[in-house]
Amino acid sequence: MVNEDIRRENKVITNHQHDLASGPAASAAALKVENLSKVFESAAGRVLALKKINFTINKGEFVSIIGPSGSGKSTLLNMIGALDRPTFGKVFIGGIDIFLLRDSEVASIRNNMIGFIFQSFNLINRTTVQKNVEIPSIVSRNGGGRKERADRCLKILDVLGIKDKAKFKPSSLSGGQQQRVAIARALMNNPTIILADEPTGNLDTKTGNEVFDLLKLLSKKFRRTIVMVTHNDELSKKTDRSIYIRDGIVEKEVTN
Repeated sequence: MVNEDIRRENKVITNHQHDLASGPAASAAALKVENLSKVFESAAGRVLALKKINFTINKGEFVSIIGPSGSGKSTLLNMIGALDRPTFGKVFIGGIDIFLLRDSEVASIRNNMIGFIFQSFNLINRTTVQKNVEIPSIVSRNGGGRKERADRCLKILDVLGIKDKAKFKPSSLSGGQQQRVAIARALMNNPTIILADEPTGNLDTKTGNEVFDLLKLLSKKFRRTIVMVTHNDELSKKTDRSIYIRDGIVEKEVTN
């Protein structure tokens, strides 16, 4: 039964990747959100954190989600990243409604098709940069063998300018270098979408701008689809499009 579940999950991933590469889905949106709503139960009663959110993000587009604290940005990112299920509404990745899948299949989609970049880097300091970057492929059932993982990891680190840091521990690197490691980790499984949660929030202005420019390069040169949550209006205006969130609703969308 376990082997049957593994085969089914791998088939979901394989078919999804094939659909993105060829056929009608090849020109479809990378991400589509329909009537997304989230209700939390609390001691004070029901809290409507998101209210019928709708937007579409195209393949290769760099979109920022901006709003004040408590506006629902992080909740929205959790829905898009399949870290939490919505109360109502749908999230489509490459044309597939991911929340129609079983939990194990959603986990496979999350690991194989979504790359995460966090404000606090979330690196494991007891192991090397290379092992940190390889983790998504180690977890994935489609991650390949040890040599294949190592080769891909080193190629990504080379593109990001930190191949010489592969054998270092993350704690010995600067903040900007650690965020590059986090970006490399997000790219390891060749995801459909990269979700960046305040990726420059723990960095000084100069280093933050360098990290942002790197994300922009990934979008423009390598056609990566990037969704970035930020408080920084200046950086938001440098993305392809800004989606402003306030009180759980889309206040406006601006093409930059």
